[in-house]
Amino acid sequence: MSRLERLAQPGKKSLICFVTAGDPDIAQLPEIVASLAKGGADAVEIGIPFSDPIADGPTIQASSQRALDRGVRVGQIIDKLAETREKTDVPIVLMTYYNPVLRIGLEAFANRAKEAGADGVIVTDLTPEEAGPWKTAANGAGLDTIFLLAPTSTPDRIELACRLSTGFVYCVSRTGVTGVGSAALDDTKALVEQVEAATQTPAVVGFGIRTVDDVRAIQAFADGAVVGSALVQFLHDMREAGDLPAQAEAFVRALLQ
Repeated sequence: MSRLERLAQPGKKSLICFVTAGDPDIAQLPEIVASLAKGGADAVEIGIPFSDPIADGPTIQASSQRALDRGVRVGQIIDKLAETREKTDVPIVLMTYYNPVLRIGLEAFANRAKEAGADGVIVTDLTPEEAGPWKTAANGAGLDTIFLLAPTSTPDRIELACRLSTGFVYCVSRTGVTGVGSAALDDTKALVEQVEAATQTPAVVGFGIRTVDDVRAIQAFADGAVVGSALVQFLHDMREAGDLPAQAEAFVRALLQ
């Protein structure tokens, strides 16, 4: 069983956590990811900082800019991913935009990510209709590809994304960017129902999920919930508090009460 296939176990309700690589500090990434897993995260998304993060709200945009200002680059992130894999067996998904992937090269990026220990990749601005070359590279490397769907997605887009997604299908809880507003549960539930009718791949919901109540509400009808901006802000706020990995572990435990 691949690591991401654990999310598809019958009755499994997953919590997935997102962190930005290089914020607060790239050196702490392995310990933070391992601590998130120790706290109960079922998978971790590692965001690759990008200068034009069109899908991200102000919190993750700010974290990406801080990481870029520190000089964090893709090669460093992949090196730290390899270190992270030595500390934890938690499923890890890289979240990025297409430009950094293209710059490195599709096959080179896919192979380097897999060799470092990634289980899947979310290319945020890559539509399933245009994903053929990337899917070829990812499949060749043994990487899962996760596509995003929104409440406004057409039936054709939903069908295609469900057919091409492996690992899980990422259902955006509302239109807009990450971390702004709260999940629109009626629209999100309807989207999840459409995904579940089209695929056996788990339907996971993200954007606007911040609290234990948000997580419970999403897990009531979806296979998993993603907490991103709230965790990113927490790590930034606690960066000088001491023992940041322990703080991260406690944050996750609180979401699972």
